[in-house]
Amino acid sequence: MSQISNDTEFKQALQGLDAAQQRTVAALFVEHVLSLSDDDRVKRAIKVATDDNASEGEVSDALKSAKSAIMDCSTRCGAEGNWTDQAGYFVARAAVAAVTPVDQSKTGGPAWQAAMSCRMAQTSIQIDNDSDDVPDHSENEWQYGILSDYLQS
Repeated sequence: MSQISNDTEFKQALQGLDAAQQRTVAALFVEHVLSLSDDDRVKRAIKVATDDNASEGEVSDALKSAKSAIMDCSTRCGAEGNWTDQAGYFVARAAVAAVTPVDQSKTGGPAWQAAMSCRMAQTSIQIDNDSDDVPDHSENEWQYGILSDYLQS
């Protein structure tokens, strides 16, 4: 497959992945923004998502743990509108997507849901960014590269 360059190609490629591949790719997307979260539950969920030998029980436990991280992050970012905390919330949502079974996932599947949450995390952190620095690549461009590399490996 050639390099993915837009969301139509991106979504089509994701839809062609099986459940294990969805989880792996979702975890790769989350790893790219993982530094925006300081929650160990999110990090553990991604570790489980990248483990091809993880049992159903481990995945289920990771899902429950990551969901509780969402609740805690949601409470923290609350009314104050702290965009850095909001970024952590979206990273937690992406981690939940990564360990959610395909048949329980929202529209587009786990990898698509993780990708969208990762983009929201990066958007949130950019809102809170006081510097004049602009990232060289947008999150969706990183994701196109991550998925293209995965499909070519």
